[in-house]
Amino acid sequence: MKGNYSQLRAMLAITKGSVRSIFRSPSAVFFSLGFPLVFILVFGFLGKGGGVSLDIAFARQTDTTNEIYQKIKYQSGFRVKEASGEIIREDLEKGRLTAVLNIQKGGAAHAAYTVHLTTSEAVNPRNIQILQSILKGIVEELDQQRFPDAPTVAQIDAHVQQIPGRVYRSIDFILPGQLGFSLLSASIFGVAFLFFNLRQQLVLKRFFATPITRPYIIMGEALSRVLFQLLTAVIIVGIGTLFFHFTLVNGFITFIEIMLLSFIALIVFMGGGFIVSSVAKNESVIPLFANILTLPQFLLAGTFFPIESFPGWLQPLCRALPLTHFNIAMRNIAFEGASLVSCWQNIGVLLIWGVVVYGVAIKVFKWE
Repeated sequence: MKGNYSQLRAMLAITKGSVRSIFRSPSAVFFSLGFPLVFILVFGFLGKGGGVSLDIAFARQTDTTNEIYQKIKYQSGFRVKEASGEIIREDLEKGRLTAVLNIQKGGAAHAAYTVHLTTSEAVNPRNIQILQSILKGIVEELDQQRFPDAPTVAQIDAHVQQIPGRVYRSIDFILPGQLGFSLLSASIFGVAFLFFNLRQQLVLKRFFATPITRPYIIMGEALSRVLFQLLTAVIIVGIGTLFFHFTLVNGFITFIEIMLLSFIALIVFMGGGFIVSSVAKNESVIPLFANILTLPQFLLAGTFFPIESFPGWLQPLCRALPLTHFNIAMRNIAFEGASLVSCWQNIGVLLIWGVVVYGVAIKVFKWE
C-alpha cells in the first residue's frame, strides 16, 4: 500500500484545495487583484489627460556663453537633464524629454542667436507649443530688459526637427510597479497568514498523519499561491494592454518573459512570508511584521514614482531593495524590449535576496 502512494498526487491535491480556499477569500482576491487594478485604472485615466512635462536638454554643441542659455537653463518651468548624448536621445525617443535645444550664434539677420528644437514623435505636440511659447516669452523679456534697441536677442526656429519615437505613457511606468506591489503583498501576507493558520488549526499535524512528506506539503501550498498570483498577473497585464495600451514591445514573447520574471519574483518574495509566519506569536501581529517588509518597498522601490525623485543619500537604499530590481527589469522587458538574459543583474540581485531570505526562513520556520 505504501509503495502505491503518490507524493506528487498528494501535493497536487493540497494545491487544488488551497487554490479553492484563496478564491473563496474576498480579501485575498481584492488585495491581489482589485487593489492594484484600482491604481492602474486611476493612473491610466489620468495618463489619458496628457499632462504637461517640460523636461529639456541642451545639445552638446550648443553655445553656452550667452544670456539666453542661462535664462533658459534656470527657468523655473523647465527641468534640464544633463547626460550623455546616447541617453539624451533615448529619453527623447521615449518622450521623457520634451525637446533638445541647440542655441547657435546668428542664423537670422535680425537676431543674435537662433534656438533650434529637436523633439520626437513620442512627445505630445501640445507640449512643444507650450515650450515654444515659454521660450518666446523669455526672449521678449530679455529684449525689453537688455536689448531695447536691438531687433531681438534670439529667434526660436519655427521648424522643429522630429525624430522617430515610441510613446512612453504613464501606464508604462505605473503598471510594472502595481504588478510588483501585487506580487509582493500577496506573497508575504498570503503565505504568512496561510502557514500560521495551518499550524494554529493543527492542519499541518493532520498532514503529518498521512504519508505525504514535509517538502511536498510546502510545495503544494506554495504552488497554489504561485498559480493564483500568476493568474492575477495575466489579468493585470491584459487589462493594461487592452484598455490603456501598455507597451509589450515584442508582443507575446514579451508577455511570456514578464510571466517568467513574475514567477522568479514570487518565489523570492514568498520567503518573507515564511519568515513572518514563523516569528509571529499570534495572528494580530502578522500585519505588523509583514508591513515592516513590504511598506518600505512600496514607498521606495519606484512603485509610484521614479527613484530619482528621492534625495541622493536615500537612493542607494532604494536600489538595494528586491522590488526595485523587479520593477526595473519589468519596465526594461516591457518597453525596452530587453530579454531576461540582458536583465541578469536585476535578476541576480533578486536571487541573492532569495538565498538570504530562505536562509533565514529555514532557521526560524516552525511546523508546530
